[in-house]
Formats: sequence, structure tokens, C-alpha cells
Amino acid sequence: MTDESVIFVVKTTANQERSVANMITQVVRKEHLDIRAILAPDELKGYVLIEGTNPGDVEQAIQTVPHARALVKGQSSIEEISHFLTPKPTVTGISEGAIIEITSGPFKGEKARVKRVDEGHEEITVELFDAVVPIPITIRGDTVRVLRKDEEGNS
Repeated sequence: MTDESVIFVVKTTANQERSVANMITQVVRKEHLDIRAILAPDELKGYVLIEGTNPGDVEQAIQTVPHARALVKGQSSIEEISHFLTPKPTVTGISEGAIIEITSGPFKGEKARVKRVDEGHEEITVELFDAVVPIPITIRGDTVRVLRKDEEGNS
């Protein structure tokens, strides 16, 4: 007989979600608790999601974990959290004409204008502002920070 699993929400100290999830994983393995998955989505600050069948197991798992504050009353379903399970392309929110700053790699700290967005490869092509000759370079979308979403004006 398999019990239906549900999603429990655990409140944590902000910016400690990953370490809490890792420590809960260690407790679950050691105590052999019926916890099926642990998720700490970047977009959900201060919370960890735990899939299990029994709130008692979740309570036991978080009891000794530092920064795990409390089990939130109630439960969620997979459908309610499915948007956290689908990875978003790193180029979402970056548009042609936007002004970006490169956050890593050989051009770190340089500012540039986006010339093309390739969602399939999660890359953008940019032209650096400080280059003597404007040469387009292609970089990964997760290595930039959008400064302004200005569209290229035709005025």
C-alpha cells in the first residue's frame, strides 16, 4: 500500500534554505524517515519544501536542524509547487536593446547593450560599450545582470 505523498512547507532562516535542506537530507538518511524529496527553490526565500506522507516524519527531521524554524500548518500538493520544478531559461527578462553588466568571465564588470537573445541556447549576443571597435560577443544568460530594460529607440 502506498500512501499519497503531500508537500510540507518548513520555515527557515533567510538565506539558509540550502544548508537546511542538506541537513534535513542527512537526518532523513540516518533516521530512515519516509521523506521522498526536499526542495529549496531560489525564488522561495525562507522556506524549504518537503515531500512526504507523514507530518510526524517531517517534524522529526527538522527537530535538530539549525535554522529550520517550524513546519507551516497545512500542506500543499505537487500541482501547487510544479512551477518551482520547471527550470526557467536564464535569458528570461532580457530583451534586445537592454543595458546589462557582465557578472563573470573575462569581461566581468563591463557594461554592454544586448543585440540578440537566443532562448534555445540560453545565450545573448552583446556589444561592449567601452570597446574601441564594437565587436559582438556571445555569452551565457546567467553571467549578466540587467541594468536597464531600454528598448533600442528608433527616434
